[in-house]
Amino acid sequence: MEIMMMMLGTLKHFHLALLVATGGFALVAYAQDQAGFISIDCGLPKNSSYVEKTTGLFYISDAEFTDGGESVFLLPDNRGNYQQQMWSLRRFPEGIRNCYRINVTSGVKYLIRASFLYRNYDGKNTLPIFDIHLGANLWDTVNVTNASFSVVKEIIHVPPQNYIHLCLVKTGFSSPIISAIELRPMNNTAYQTQMGSIALVNRFDTGTVEKAYRYPDDIYDRFWDPYNPNNWTSLSNSSLIRNIRVRNSYHPPAIVMSTAATRKNIEDSLDFWLPNDESSSQLYYVYIHFAEIEDLKDHQIREFNISYDDVEDWYGPFSPNYSRTTTVFSPIALEAGRRISIFATRNSTLPPIVNGYEVYKVKEFLQSEADQNDVDAITILKSTYGVKRNWQGDPCTREYLWEGLSCSYHDFEAPRIISLNLSSSGLTGEIPPSVSNLKMIQILDLSNNKFTGSLPDFSQLTNLTVLNLENNILIGSVPAGLVEKWNNNMLLLSVCGNEDLISPVSCKNKQKNMAIIAIVASTVGVFVVLLTVSAIWWGLRRKRQQLIALSSTVENGSLESKKQQFTYSEVLTITKNFEKVLGKGGFGTTYHGHLGDTQVAVKMLSPSAARGHQQFHAEANLLTRVHHRNLTKLVGYCNDGTNTGLIYEYMANGNLQARLSDEYSKILMWEVRLRIALQAAQGLEYLHDGCKPPIVHRDVKSTNILLNENLQAKLSDFGLSKTFSTDSTDKSHISTTVVAGTPGYLDPEYYISNRLNEKSDVYSFGVVLLEIITGRPAISKSHHDRSIHVSNWITSIIRNGDIKRIVDSRLEGNFDINSAWKVVELAINCVSSKSTQRPSMSQVVIELKECLDKGIASTEESGDIDWKDSIETWPLNPITQLSPSVR
Repeated sequence: MEIMMMMLGTLKHFHLALLVATGGFALVAYAQDQAGFISIDCGLPKNSSYVEKTTGLFYISDAEFTDGGESVFLLPDNRGNYQQQMWSLRRFPEGIRNCYRINVTSGVKYLIRASFLYRNYDGKNTLPIFDIHLGANLWDTVNVTNASFSVVKEIIHVPPQNYIHLCLVKTGFSSPIISAIELRPMNNTAYQTQMGSIALVNRFDTGTVEKAYRYPDDIYDRFWDPYNPNNWTSLSNSSLIRNIRVRNSYHPPAIVMSTAATRKNIEDSLDFWLPNDESSSQLYYVYIHFAEIEDLKDHQIREFNISYDDVEDWYGPFSPNYSRTTTVFSPIALEAGRRISIFATRNSTLPPIVNGYEVYKVKEFLQSEADQNDVDAITILKSTYGVKRNWQGDPCTREYLWEGLSCSYHDFEAPRIISLNLSSSGLTGEIPPSVSNLKMIQILDLSNNKFTGSLPDFSQLTNLTVLNLENNILIGSVPAGLVEKWNNNMLLLSVCGNEDLISPVSCKNKQKNMAIIAIVASTVGVFVVLLTVSAIWWGLRRKRQQLIALSSTVENGSLESKKQQFTYSEVLTITKNFEKVLGKGGFGTTYHGHLGDTQVAVKMLSPSAARGHQQFHAEANLLTRVHHRNLTKLVGYCNDGTNTGLIYEYMANGNLQARLSDEYSKILMWEVRLRIALQAAQGLEYLHDGCKPPIVHRDVKSTNILLNENLQAKLSDFGLSKTFSTDSTDKSHISTTVVAGTPGYLDPEYYISNRLNEKSDVYSFGVVLLEIITGRPAISKSHHDRSIHVSNWITSIIRNGDIKRIVDSRLEGNFDINSAWKVVELAINCVSSKSTQRPSMSQVVIELKECLDKGIASTEESGDIDWKDSIETWPLNPITQLSPSVR
């Protein structure tokens, strides 16, 4: 079969699993067709095309794919040995964002490559730097550091629509440029990931010294660069080029697989490292290609293991087959800065080999693009009437919203166009029928143009509440459907200035149309007196209501009040202009603030955090619906333009992970730990059993359990939570397209099956429980610098029956042994590999209560200090007062 997936017998950690793609028997032909290839030469004159001599690839002009930019050809002396597609470029001196729209097949996996060559084309010797976006999301930054070297960005991506928008965004003074765009359809079974698209870091042909390869040697037109460090040795067998079996779904080229790297000394390993120069949160995928190219004798054995960060049993033992390709890859993303080692086993008589490998970094594009029907409708309108605006790329991208448009954004749904203002745009002819395809449109302003013909029946636009058609040249009658909506006060209709249009709307008495004048005036920027007065009145009324609510909150000394919406200026007041930072993360920064005398934590979303908008809104929506003493309370939120934030109750003692760490001189006593575990479990139990339909948290971990001034535990961070659909036929689980969670806490069964249920949270809670018991993090380092999961560590100790070696040594034996054994047993059951063997959270709560009762009874008998007294006397560590933690 084309792909064989094996769970390895020696595998100890599910998050270190490898899948194996094993080759079939078909021969890869040297001459490949270019079916589905899209090769665009940027800057080539319109309607021009050619075949590049060295590759045989067919290139076309980019003129039909973009509205902006200027074509530039490099001088003949500057073209050097570059292929022809690099001889020209398109530069974009005007506008902030300029985009290409390229039609593709939605759901098909593509290799997308963009190339950039400066060569001092403008004589200014100013090296450009700018951003490149894919759809609504940032792909990467293009930083040209040498005028003679091309910059290449490559990503493997599955477009959700039947087109892609590739956009260049100006970030400084230099004009963005681009030389070529290439798209190659791939086999959808290759390069599968559990999260996001993947951008190329490097792709190496190991064992090759000089030459690089691409199409036609590689049927996907991937670039393979030579890689042969000084301490590696090359092997080659040119006779295998036409005979090697390489047809797995990855199709590494035969010429790449006919060479390999090895070591002279059998005891030496082949090592390479994942990048470590980016954020520590960056994740990577690795794909390693093997084929034996030496015809081994009977007494010769080549057998090796592959280790990840010195975990020796990551994959292996493995012996590559002669002339047959096997691709080994990681099904879960790997952390930055880690080492991959290939080393011989004790049985091996030959050193290990590797024929090629690829490293990619995860790119999560979670900012949804606009609904395709809306995009198609507005694109037709743009092309039909040649709208002279900077209408490029996705129309609903928040930072680059098309002029005259407004969009709605709801959680994970595609944004929809809800307002369109084309007033005074010089448009002529009949009103385009494509406007009727904007199904969610609420406000439509086509006034002050020269539209002719009859008025379309827009009554099928059920959400339309404002229609302004003033001062056009329309004829005939207003359709009966629009008249009916107008008569029923469901539509504000303005058609004055169309002398030959028969309408029930009186232009002499405009009292019924005052509202439309105010709304449309605000849309087009003409502020009439009525609008100004109304805005002031409504603003004062809203401000007064909020002040009353705030006063009530402060007077009662409680944060149980109704969730409030705050303006950005009010957030500045609450935080004293963001004076005190509590914590920083990938999505933004958390600040300390005050509402009256009550402390709060304000988490503000960074504008660059693409996926943060969805998770912020998901968390806000959940916390306005659910309430429990062991869930963090949402005080309010800010959704003011581009400023988005959530305001929580302040948790003075930070998160559980910090309190368990060595940063605190005063450790958590055993009974305190049990009470924290019980309170966190009660919060989860409420989500699972107290909410209808049930809610799965999906990111239970010790940093998401926060502690207030009395060390009361509360669950936080609900951005990844999932609610069971009441319409689902199978209510036992949710099937998710993307597995979400944190390595070390992620349920292995959920990871493998993509089927989520409450027991996934139970597994994660079990890991937290093990952290509470042992004082160890979920994943730690051994004295050999190997990664060890806390569940594996405790399993290796538990056989000896020594509970004192299991429980945090900093407690110095001050705990009840019976309660400790019971909690250990409970935690082990929670982290069972099969969800059916795990307890429910209700069972967990019952058992933890029993454990706590045993612990307290034992403490009282021994005369130890009461746990409540010990809480109140512990000092706070200002470094770790993070509330709530930012991802």
